[in-house]
Amino acid sequence: MKVLKFGGSSVASAESIKKAISIIAATQGKVAVVVSAFGGITDMLLACANQAASKDKNYQLVLSEIKERHLDTLQLLNLGNTQASIVGQVKQALDALETLLEGAFLLGELSPRTADRIASYGELLSAKIISQAVKNSGQDAKFKDSRNLITTNQHHQKAIVNFAKTNKKIQSFFKQNKNRVCVLPGFIAASETGDTTTLGRGGSDYTAAIIAAAAQAIELQIWTDVSGMFTANPKIVKQAKPIKQISYQEAMELSHFGAKVIYPPTIQPVLKKEIPIQIKNTFAPTDSGTRIITNSKENKNPIKGISHINKIALLTLQGAGMVGIPGFSKRLFEVLYQKNINIIMI
Repeated sequence: MKVLKFGGSSVASAESIKKAISIIAATQGKVAVVVSAFGGITDMLLACANQAASKDKNYQLVLSEIKERHLDTLQLLNLGNTQASIVGQVKQALDALETLLEGAFLLGELSPRTADRIASYGELLSAKIISQAVKNSGQDAKFKDSRNLITTNQHHQKAIVNFAKTNKKIQSFFKQNKNRVCVLPGFIAASETGDTTTLGRGGSDYTAAIIAAAAQAIELQIWTDVSGMFTANPKIVKQAKPIKQISYQEAMELSHFGAKVIYPPTIQPVLKKEIPIQIKNTFAPTDSGTRIITNSKENKNPIKGISHINKIALLTLQGAGMVGIPGFSKRLFEVLYQKNINIIMI
């Protein structure tokens, strides 16, 4: 089995969804397809939720835009005899979303638990629409809710996966599943009590890696809007070239320090199982992309690429009052942790 993950840019419109469906059709053997929300929808959902909690009635305008985006995409996909059925399902989900937002508006607050419920609709709607579109293309496909497979703790908005339970569920499901294609929403999971949780930034990539590792996939493909990892940011450096092959460790370093093609935690589940990762371009599927493997000896040059990070705060702390004072570093890092500030380098 192969696991294919399509990011937000790869499912941002009806046209891009059709390209993704063609890629799925061209993939041989059984396929698990993990999809993100339509491009930009997760940010819109969270902005809408915060507006509602702030008693700002303009949240209704954002909600209308979210509804319009999904219904317009469905209309452009033109799913024939199943159109009415899937439109009904999408409208039902959008009504439930509206009820949650109305609750946040009336209460004037947004708990992490409710924020996760609201954010989950991006991937849920995307996966339901895409699974139906794949079926209509003549492929043997089904939708599977990732919340039934991935179990986490109760830490909302960046939940920690219970791999012992999650792996058993994934292995059991794919062992019994007879459909060639299974479409799953990325980013979302469920706690042991059944509450919807989310996996944090890069959550859809993480979902795909969790499934690939548990199901012993032969490859994890990440489909995005660039042809792999580059020697530098091609938007800034015109001479940048795609890297054909790179090791897990090198890919993690580049990603950690600014290369945004993959998110570092994504690699962890597949790294242990030594499952190759292929980064490909949805809009240029014939491009070779980048292959991430255990050891890469393709290029003797020790420098594979150069990455950069902008909008970084550099903090220097000094003073005689620090000398010989036990626990000073702990106090500093604890304050930063309490404000949810991530330290990327010391």
